[in-house]
Amino acid sequence: MNTPLQIDIVSDTVCPWCYIGRRRLARALEAAPQTAIRITWRTFLLNPKMPKGGMDRQTYLRRKFGDAERARDIYRQVEAAGRSDGILFDFDAMARMPDSRPSHRLIRWAAIRGCDDDLVERLFRAFFLDGRDIGDTAVLAALAEDCGLDGADARNLLESGAGVEAVEAEDREVKQAGIQSVPCFAIDGRYVVAGAQPPEAFLPLLDLAETARAASA
Repeated sequence: MNTPLQIDIVSDTVCPWCYIGRRRLARALEAAPQTAIRITWRTFLLNPKMPKGGMDRQTYLRRKFGDAERARDIYRQVEAAGRSDGILFDFDAMARMPDSRPSHRLIRWAAIRGCDDDLVERLFRAFFLDGRDIGDTAVLAALAEDCGLDGADARNLLESGAGVEAVEAEDREVKQAGIQSVPCFAIDGRYVVAGAQPPEAFLPLLDLAETARAASA
């Protein structure tokens, strides 16, 4: 059996462009001839100094952009890009900006159980479409249950603090490797796609990765 083609996605669960990038990669994979793909989600913290409980979103926007109109202009661009990929962002529904560490910890836990990709999609939908606080333990446990995982185990993980150091270490590692913005996609450790590029940007690199693997077999 051939080893699946590895795609590492460096992403943050509170990054709207990461949601768009995930959707565009999915479209590329639908058009690509590869049948065996393994996706691994890697941690990137857009807001490494975010308080543990997150903060009011309007306060966050004022601190980040300094001007409410500037923030609206930026998010209008994101909304337009999302609509072209079938994502109906609802930024007005977001009351809080969460600390994304707990969600990354849950993704790593779900990966061991083979449910990380499903969980990431549910995290994106919960935050960007439904305005749910994905830094909240109860919300995260419910999303884990939606993936068929044990909600009580998820809650115990999050309340224990397990995995915080691993998440922060991976964030440092990817930034030290030169990744300063997300999403970023590494295809089989050979080719990199930076940003939420259209599906057409992935296709030639997927082909090259397959060709390189065949040549080294």
